[in-house]
Parts: sequence; structure tokens; C-alpha cells
Amino acid sequence: MDAARARLAIGLVDLTNLDDRCTAADVDALCARAAEHGTAAVCVWPDFVERAVAALSDTTVDVATVVNFPTGDERPFAVRTLTERVVAAGADDVDLVLPYRAFAAGDLEWCAAVLDETKAATGDHAHLKVILETGELVDVDVIERAARFAIEHGADFVKTSTGKSPTSASPEAVAAMLVAIADAGRTVGLKPSGGISTAEAADAYLVQAESVMGADYLAPATFRFGASSLLGALLPLV
Repeated sequence: MDAARARLAIGLVDLTNLDDRCTAADVDALCARAAEHGTAAVCVWPDFVERAVAALSDTTVDVATVVNFPTGDERPFAVRTLTERVVAAGADDVDLVLPYRAFAAGDLEWCAAVLDETKAATGDHAHLKVILETGELVDVDVIERAARFAIEHGADFVKTSTGKSPTSASPEAVAAMLVAIADAGRTVGLKPSGGISTAEAADAYLVQAESVMGADYLAPATFRFGASSLLGALLPLV
């Protein structure tokens, strides 16, 4: 990866801290680092959204957060209530975990209720990124169907993983998701996330997305990396 490609990748990173012991000081440091290097966004726990929004108010860095996270098992009303709270606090992106166990079991009604309630809460105020938890769905046909389902229910992005399961992003999962994105009939973004810690791994996903969707797709409006350590691997290259 050359310097220009590394700079491109940095501008696509959702710099993430979803550690269970994350503190306010950790969020402040995360925001300062994101602002210094020009990442696309920070991704923080819901309780830290307001703090991150304030810290980044004079920058172009967006604030993302997570709901129904990481298990995907919360009730639709509870997910909507939390989504309304983070949107009111200023979140630009809401990363929702698809109820992937329910989806795999064929309980599409429950999955639809969670997605529809969340989409109603984000509305035009925040982007909805749906986390498929591809490492748990495993089968590429199931992953493609999950991506199509999320898109049908209003996803602005589809995202691979929470980073909390043993298997996170993979080229096979991303390939299946890109099939669904290419067929969407509208613009849908892609967010490989979890376990992406090297420049080589990041570049492989960039090449994969570009080969299907074209070079213009590699922009923050349509492509993000969810990562906590990738920035450190990219900075020495610029």
C-alpha cells in the first residue's frame, strides 16, 4: 500500500473503542486522535455519544454508536428507545446488530420488527448501519440473504461484525455482501469490521469493493472500516 492509498484508507476508518472498560478519558483520547488524523468517524458506546459529539464539534469527524449490541437479542421497543436517545444526543451513525440468531432460525418477523423500529428512529437524522455478524452466520448464502434483508428494511450500510465474536470480517463474507449491495437498486455502503489490523488486510478489502462497485465507492459516504488498531498500521505509510 502506497502513501496515497494509506491516506485514503485513514479517511475511511471508524476509529473504535467498544472495550467493556472504556472510560470518558479513553473517549477523549480517541476523539483527539481521530481529529488529528482525519478519520471518517469515531465509534463509541451510547453513553459516550454526547461527549464525543462535543469533542468533535469543530471537526469533520462523525460520531457512530451501537445498539442491540453485541448479542442482537434486545426487544424491538428497547432498541428503538436507545436509538432515539443516541440520535437526540447527536449520533451521525447508528450501528445496529441484526438479530442474527433469529435470522438464522428463520424468525424474520422479529428481525423485521427490530430493523423497522430502528430505521424509524434514525429517520433522516442518522445513517443506519446493520451489523450482520457474519462470523456467526457462516454460510455465504445466508450472509447474502441477511444483507438483502437488511437493505430491504432500510439499511444505509451493511457491516460484517461486532468484533466481539470469534470470527469477524472475511473476504468471503464481504463478497456475499457486495452481491446484495450491487443488486440493491440504491446506494448502500459497506463496512468491513473486526480483526482488520494491517494495511495489507485493509487494502484487500478496498480492492474487493472497488472491483465490484468502482473507484468512487471508496469514500466515507459508502465505505468504512470498523477498527481500533488499523490507524496505527496505516500512519507509518503516509
